[in-house]
Amino acid sequence: MTYPRLILANLGRNKLRTALTGGAIMLSELLVCMLLTMPAGLDEIVNHAASNTRIAVHNKAGVAYAVPYSFTRKVRQVDGVAAAVAMSWFGGSIDERGDVAFPNFAVEAEYVGDVYPDYHIAPEHLADFQRYRDGALVGRQTMRRYGWKIGDRITLRSNLWGINLDLRIVGEMPNERSPLLWLNWTYLDEAVKALNGNGTGLGMVPTIWVRASDPSRVNAIMRDIDDMSRNSDAETACESEQSYFATFLGSLRGLVTVILIVTALVALCIVFIAANTASMSVRERSGEIAVLKAIGFRRRAIFALLFAEAVALSTVAGALGVLAAVGLTRLMKLSTAWNPVLGPLGNFAVGGTVVVQGLFLALFVGMLSGVVPSWGAARKPVVQALHEIF
Repeated sequence: MTYPRLILANLGRNKLRTALTGGAIMLSELLVCMLLTMPAGLDEIVNHAASNTRIAVHNKAGVAYAVPYSFTRKVRQVDGVAAAVAMSWFGGSIDERGDVAFPNFAVEAEYVGDVYPDYHIAPEHLADFQRYRDGALVGRQTMRRYGWKIGDRITLRSNLWGINLDLRIVGEMPNERSPLLWLNWTYLDEAVKALNGNGTGLGMVPTIWVRASDPSRVNAIMRDIDDMSRNSDAETACESEQSYFATFLGSLRGLVTVILIVTALVALCIVFIAANTASMSVRERSGEIAVLKAIGFRRRAIFALLFAEAVALSTVAGALGVLAAVGLTRLMKLSTAWNPVLGPLGNFAVGGTVVVQGLFLALFVGMLSGVVPSWGAARKPVVQALHEIF
């Protein structure tokens, strides 16, 4: 009998234990690979959503503070600015509880198409958005989620503004994952004036979005806008769209760190599981190992045989776990085409780097868990081994 066949035969002795240990390693590898996709997945979300020509203009004190709405007109005059649009969070809900189920903003209808040409909104939809004060543009994900269609009327209740707005859906954003809803800035401004009763409307704006005519002008534009507001009551702090989104996701970076720590603990658990199995297997075969030594097998051969069993089990099970992780993330990515509820989870894909890390971890677990019991069994004297049995 050859050594490979002997290794397979030994692994098949206790099929249930081998299957359970292999299953635990496979599921642990699956979890580790899924968790390792998170840092790259967050970066992919930011890169996918951000444009290299858009700039966020907001108060230097933070996005919770606003700048004068009149500043929007000044921004449009800055050299290199192709378009600019004021945008304000509406925070509307479609249910009585007031839970915001999707992001919704008030935007300047006449400028939003020029700032977001990469959204590929149909020209006729943009035209209707400008034509109707109560018009709304809705992302395809939200349209499918609620079964809405163009021409439907909906009501959004905003606890932030204390206003209920009746909206007519006049178009959609053709991105399958877009949950956005845009309503007309003028419509909200008029509603706020009517609510206040003193003619005071939306005099302030939290964010002004700017599209540069050339990516190479982005830094110069940000510098010019900030210089223009310096020493005013509302100084601005411009940043690229990618930086803006990264700031919002910054709180998740700490979570990612915690998740990576959990990943390390999971890997440690795999080692203990595999080491326990290897130790039990070696202990049950003390008599056989003693006989092998007695008939002439050297310590090196016995160590290699036992060590190879642990490595083979861990590597095969780990490789299956890596393959399962690849298949699961690809299925999630495909699922977003017909089930957009998964949203950004489709960006968490197991790439080549994670595959290599997962396979290396499986090999490392097998080596680390098998070396101690294999070395101990190979060095144990024949007499001592036989005394433990009889």
